[in-house]
Parts: sequence; C-alpha cells; structure tokens
Amino acid sequence: MLTRIDHIGIACHDLDRTVEFYRATYGFEVFHSEVNEEQGVREAMIRINGTSDGGASYLQLLEPTRPDSAVGKWLAKNGEGVHHIAFGTEDVDGDADDIRGKGVRVLYDEPRTGSMGSRITFLHPKDCHGVLTELVTAAPPAPGTPDEH
Repeated sequence: MLTRIDHIGIACHDLDRTVEFYRATYGFEVFHSEVNEEQGVREAMIRINGTSDGGASYLQLLEPTRPDSAVGKWLAKNGEGVHHIAFGTEDVDGDADDIRGKGVRVLYDEPRTGSMGSRITFLHPKDCHGVLTELVTAAPPAPGTPDEH
C-alpha cells in the first residue's frame, strides 16, 4: 500500500548550484547526499518534513555523472525540472507486482538499491499519464539510530 509522497526527483545540470538555490530561497538543508554509480547520478536529498508513518518527504536533486545515464539523457532532452515522483511503500516488491498485474509496466524485474539504502523500482511513464513514477521502500534504520527516513 502506498503511504505517502516519498520524494520528487528534480534533474539539474549543477547540483551544488541547485542545492544553494533551495537553501537560499526556502531555507532547506541537505539531509543526505551520495553518488549512485549504477544509476549514474550525484544526488542530494533535501528533507521537507516527517510523516505520521515514520517516513519523510524529500526533494531529490539529481545531477548526472555521465551523459548516457537515464537522468543525463532525460536532462539533454527536457532540460532541468521535475524528473519523477516517488511514492513510499512498506513493500516495494508486493506493490510492484500488484501494479504490474493491473497492466502497468514495471521497469525493473527486481527492485534495485536507491538513495539511503532504499529499495526502488520505476513504473513506465507512458502507463502513468506521462509521469515517471518510482516506488520506494526505505531502508530500516541502523540499530541505535533514530528513524529519520
């Protein structure tokens, strides 16, 4: 069951400059940053708020590390802007199977590793009214740490 908007992915040419815009304009700070070599992106997660189910909502700023990555190709074609919307779920595998059974193409046969150790998959935008849609199951918190996902 989808529980919240986990994040909105925003493609950008210059991650540092885009982070500074969100910091200076809205007062948002980076919660987490990483490079995902598999997906070919450098990213910053900006935490907007927590939610009643223990999750949070983020903006995910994405800068491609190579032009042949999915975000690099999208950015070359469309320019900077909203790349995808992600919904949080406790069970990315089950929800992906359920949605696949309704005729929506799921882009990965098995979920992959996403930001902050999450498990993710994507739904084809042509089956979702033009919106690239991601399903996300947050990684469990490390022992002894507060749940900040």
